[in-house]
Amino acid sequence: MLSLFKTEVEQQSVVLVDALLVLQDGLSTVPLEAAIKSVHAIKGAARLVGMNAIAQLCGAMEECFSDANNKNYFLSHDAINTLSDSVMMIASMAQMAEDMAVWQFENGVQFDQQLSAVKEIFKDTDVVHDFKIEQKEQIYDPVKKNKEGASKSLQDMSMVELFRVEADQQSAVLSEGLLELEQDPSSAERLESLMRAAHSIKGAARLVDIQFVVQLAHVMEDVFVMAQKGVLLLTANQIDVLLNSVDAIVEISSFGGNLDQWMESSKQRFDTLIINMNAILTGDKLVSIPDKGGNTTEKTVLVAPELLSANQFDNAVSMETNIVEKKQASQKERVLRVSADQLNRLMGLAGESLVESRWVYPYAESLLRLKRQQTELVCLIDTLREQLDIGSASDVVLALVRSAQKQASYCREILADRLTDLESYDRRTTNLSSRLHHEVVKSRMRPFGDGIHGFPRMVRDIAKSLGKEVQFIVDGSSTMVDRDILDKIESPLNHLIRNAIDHGLELADERIANGKPAKGTIRLHAYHHAGMLSLVVGDDGRGVNIERLRQKISEKGLVDKSMADTLSEAELLEFLFLPSFSTRDQVSEISGRGVGLDVVHDVVQEMRGNVRAISEFGKGTKFHMQLPLTLSVIPALIVEISEEPYAFPLARIDKIVRVSPSSIEEAEGNQFVRIGNKNIGLVNAAQILEREPLCEHDGDDLSVIVLSERNSHYGMVVDKFLGERDLVVQVMPSVLGKVQDISSAALMEDGSPVLIVDVDDLIRSIDKVLKMMRLNKIKNPDEVVSVLKRVLVVDDSITVREVERKLLEWSGYQVDTAVDGMDGLNMLRGGDYDLLITDVDMPRMNGIELVKAVRQDPSLRGLPVMMVSYKDREEDKMRGLEAGADYYLAKGSFHDDSLRQAVIDLIGESRA
Repeated sequence: MLSLFKTEVEQQSVVLVDALLVLQDGLSTVPLEAAIKSVHAIKGAARLVGMNAIAQLCGAMEECFSDANNKNYFLSHDAINTLSDSVMMIASMAQMAEDMAVWQFENGVQFDQQLSAVKEIFKDTDVVHDFKIEQKEQIYDPVKKNKEGASKSLQDMSMVELFRVEADQQSAVLSEGLLELEQDPSSAERLESLMRAAHSIKGAARLVDIQFVVQLAHVMEDVFVMAQKGVLLLTANQIDVLLNSVDAIVEISSFGGNLDQWMESSKQRFDTLIINMNAILTGDKLVSIPDKGGNTTEKTVLVAPELLSANQFDNAVSMETNIVEKKQASQKERVLRVSADQLNRLMGLAGESLVESRWVYPYAESLLRLKRQQTELVCLIDTLREQLDIGSASDVVLALVRSAQKQASYCREILADRLTDLESYDRRTTNLSSRLHHEVVKSRMRPFGDGIHGFPRMVRDIAKSLGKEVQFIVDGSSTMVDRDILDKIESPLNHLIRNAIDHGLELADERIANGKPAKGTIRLHAYHHAGMLSLVVGDDGRGVNIERLRQKISEKGLVDKSMADTLSEAELLEFLFLPSFSTRDQVSEISGRGVGLDVVHDVVQEMRGNVRAISEFGKGTKFHMQLPLTLSVIPALIVEISEEPYAFPLARIDKIVRVSPSSIEEAEGNQFVRIGNKNIGLVNAAQILEREPLCEHDGDDLSVIVLSERNSHYGMVVDKFLGERDLVVQVMPSVLGKVQDISSAALMEDGSPVLIVDVDDLIRSIDKVLKMMRLNKIKNPDEVVSVLKRVLVVDDSITVREVERKLLEWSGYQVDTAVDGMDGLNMLRGGDYDLLITDVDMPRMNGIELVKAVRQDPSLRGLPVMMVSYKDREEDKMRGLEAGADYYLAKGSFHDDSLRQAVIDLIGESRA
């Protein structure tokens, strides 16, 4: 705000100086109008930032200019000089805005003299002259005169930006408050906050001279005043009018073009808003509001607006001062808008500062070793002198030894003092950089509620258009979320909430018939769990008819009927996220096209999260999204695996133990230890992460991290525990795709990188190894129980991937999966596979591009490739085969035997 104020003073001072120069020539008083506007703008801005002294001086100058303009006076040279000095003083005070108390202490007497001089201008008849009517009028245009400058009269860009910020913030307060007021129309606390918000918008609009907003906000304020007094009880239709007025204010504040021209084209719509606002006050019939094209949905006779009584206006005006004072008293924090790029750079610099601060400690340690060596040197010199004193050394030699002894002792004392100073500096620097880093990280986080301001209004409007009664509840609005995630989740949440209103919730009559309340409930819950952001959108509606869904999947040919009958409820619900899939038979404006959940799936997957649906027929549906807390601080356990550090999020670790090799037991070829009353299977972390294992443990205790998922418990054997750290998560470069078993990365205190393990992915990798009986024993890492042929399935549809994976695993093959062509190519280059099965249409790299890349890679050129796609036209098959595929199979026609037989034809049975 102070920065905006300084810019405002600088720009308006240019206008004032130019106007005073023209007035000094004594040819015209036209510049007085520009001077009045400029000094008024500075006065208003000064009041906003609490610069009362500047506002006082500007008020005296405004009165001087207004009197000269009203009485047709010319200002004398002495008066103009006094006013010019005042402009210079205002500019000086603005530059010292942060230390205004210091400025007033040093220049208080001079300020008082200047203020008195301005007030005394019209008491001296020598400073004014009669204005001659017959003089030629000269038009003064400060914008035209200063084309190279920044002066723009009242429509100054800094003030317009200030108005936009104020309008955005207060409009959110108005929208939220009106929706809450609809539930409790007599809430005195809510009415007071609404009146404050309308008053703030009115003041901001008046500064930039947007009269329509001033008028609209003023009438809104009068409405809230009457509601506070109990004279008026707002109905749903009246709240509709108020919400439409808020929309109009937001629309005007965000418009960046010629506002006058735009207002002229929308005059009918906005005039109707004013009429309706006044109709609320007078109790008259509301008028249909035209749309942006000027059309109304029904013909309605316009009602002449009636204004409030003078008494009501006086009461509203009398409250303005109290409202402003309360607002200033409650404003505890100042807000500064910083761009995302600037914050990212600050984040990087704060991280570098933290890393650099760690350098001092090892340097101090090296000096401490030097101090010990110096102590040894002093002892040696002392011993040498004692030996020389016993012998017959010359006086010169003894003098040299004594001198060396003193010099060594002096150096030791200096080094001890400097080492103490360095240790103190190290503590201060480390503390300061840690605090800086912590605050920058916190600045990236925003409350979840900041990103969902528009949802209550959206729910109300959609429910009203569908004739439904809906209650929208938000839990966890204070949950801190990374700002990038907060920006991206708006679209998925929007789709899920719209679907919940249209698909999930029933009409009131149907709900009552089913024994439910007439008003349906949609609940949005945000919370942190296991180092992830969890978002749950649930409703108490009709739920998903699983059998109807099973039939729909079969009708669309996604799988044949026999396979559809074997799919579990969770697997069936995954089909909801497929492109162009919808359970609705009719398309509405809100849903039915099959694109909503597809968008949700794509956006969540882009953020490296996951989404799943849970439904109970007749009781409701929940969509659970798990998203990473990117660039957030997470506590983690740092371990060493094959001489490389890895980080395990503490939230996903059940416990860490040290296990004696003698306590390891074996059953059915698998090793386990008993911890408490549970058998924990042992897994070599180096094998799962595909690292070169170290030598056998030679009887030393094993370092084990216990991980679990539902009823599965695993003990990851690592080489060493390195300790706990708070890590700032850094997103992996997108060019890498999804790195198996790794979620993200971070920097250690010494600047070295560390990979953060994706525990869920790691557990899936363990399951795959166990199913294939390829688990290495802890005591003999080179032993492999069995070798199976490996197949890589590449498909962007999670349902298709899982169907193909299960079919092939049931046939005995080891199967890995990839989400798109780029991910698949990375896995092919990092692993040893016997067959590639790929989809055609995928993001980033499609199947045709993947096959071409495989055939161009010398190390992969001989790999058999099968293409599986929904496209079964002859030209589609030829396109795949020409790209280099060995086999082409249509998804709509394959079943257990056809897919298995095709794989056998290409690579044979599962065992090598």
